[in-house]
Formats: sequence, structure tokens, C-alpha cells
Amino acid sequence: MEISLRAVSEDDLAFLNRLTNDPEGAGAFQWYGWHDPHEHRRRWEDNGMLTDDGGLLMIVRGVERVGFLSFRKQVTSRSAFCWEIGLILAPEFRGQGYGTRAQQLMVGYLFDHTPTNRIQATTELSNMAEQRALEKAGFTREGVMRGGGFRAGEWQDGVIYGIVRSDRS
Repeated sequence: MEISLRAVSEDDLAFLNRLTNDPEGAGAFQWYGWHDPHEHRRRWEDNGMLTDDGGLLMIVRGVERVGFLSFRKQVTSRSAFCWEIGLILAPEFRGQGYGTRAQQLMVGYLFDHTPTNRIQATTELSNMAEQRALEKAGFTREGVMRGGGFRAGEWQDGVIYGIVRSDRS
């Protein structure tokens, strides 16, 4: 089950659209309604979906696309920031440990290549599979965000998880 992360290529754009602009591909916790089907292409043509403030990486097993992982800077004070990460796996790869491993790889990458001290992730309170994956990846549950997200016509409670450099020692 060895996976890796890599930059997005033009050939990945249809796969990304499947995971974000198709209810079955996105899944119950990531379906937020239809959106511009050309958004991914424009972002890829503009900057390859990677900037100093974040980006998107493919999760792959050999040449097979498993999903994608996003990351973005979140300002935490006047002089500091953390990274917030999130992922979507293709339906055929869910529940097999790929999300946990991808999050571990991303944590290692961000701690090795940026000066940040904190990485965080959020998920809906009812998304127990993602909560287990984050905990297995080394994240600590920090609290509940009441009414933090809107999906499926309702306000959803969320859970925030974090990991800091010293957690990896």
C-alpha cells in the first residue's frame, strides 16, 4: 500500500473534477454542490496548483491516482502561521488507510520544508472515519466548532485536530 505525493499534472484535472464536482466522487462529507468545471484547469494553468501559501498534491500509488491533498497557510498571530490540510480520496480507495498515510506524508513534508510549528485539519463531527484517520496520523482532537460549516442544507458541527513539531519526537 505504499503511496506518495506529487504535483498535479494536466492529466489529473479530470480526476480532480470527479472528486469535487460529482456527488458520488466527492462523497457525503465533501459534496458542496456543483461548481465551475473549469476551476481546476485555470488554477493549474496559472500556477500548477502550488504557491507559497498552499496548494494541492496528488496522492498516488505508483501511477494510479488515489486522491488529492490540499494545504493552505492560516495566520495564527501577527508573526506566525500554521498549515491547514484536507484530502479527498476516490471512493474505491476509502477505508483502506490511504488517508492516514497521505496525512503522515504531508505532515513530514511540511515540517521538513517550512518553519511552521503547527498543522491542523478539520472535519465534520459525524465523519468518524476521518477522525480515526487523523488520530492514527498523529493528530490530537482539540475541540468542536459548533455550526462551523454549511453542507446539505444544514449547518454542520466540526472538529478541529492539530499536530505540533514536538508531537513527533
